[in-house]
Amino acid sequence: MDDRALVDAAIRGDQHAFEQIVERETAGVFRACYRVLGRVHDAEDATQEAFVTAYRALGTFRGDGTLSAWLARIAVRVALRAAIRRHEALPIGDAAGAGLPAGDEDPADGALEAERGRIVRAAVAGLPDPYREVVALRYFADCSLVEIARVTGRPLGTVKSHLHRGLSQLRQRLGVEVAA
Repeated sequence: MDDRALVDAAIRGDQHAFEQIVERETAGVFRACYRVLGRVHDAEDATQEAFVTAYRALGTFRGDGTLSAWLARIAVRVALRAAIRRHEALPIGDAAGAGLPAGDEDPADGALEAERGRIVRAAVAGLPDPYREVVALRYFADCSLVEIARVTGRPLGTVKSHLHRGLSQLRQRLGVEVAA
């Protein structure tokens, strides 16, 4: 089933359709939440909350973009709210093992990576919306600029501008070069 058909079936009350959505999209939603929160337990909670929110909002899915991108936006917003509640946000880099020593990795390197992630989380959390949302969707939910434009309802040029301005503010806050 395509995205629109699954959503329409779920709206009509077909629980199996929503179960298919959850099964198909859980990994991406969890990844987005983990990249925002940096802790497995918190990401699991946010993933669950994101699916509850999505279920309640199924009627708002327009089908302009992918269901994955729509869910990623919900997941990022849920995770950002959770991060702000605990006064943190957004780890850097790839979600797998961010700040967690793996195998024979030097524990000092893991601690430095965790600290760097904390600093970046604080900087991104401090970005004003819409910059925070666009940066999070682009780098932590792996959405393309076109997908971000679709799910946010903003023109592509506006999304590019928000991303550029958000990254510029991050550069200033961190005093380092941030990849575009």
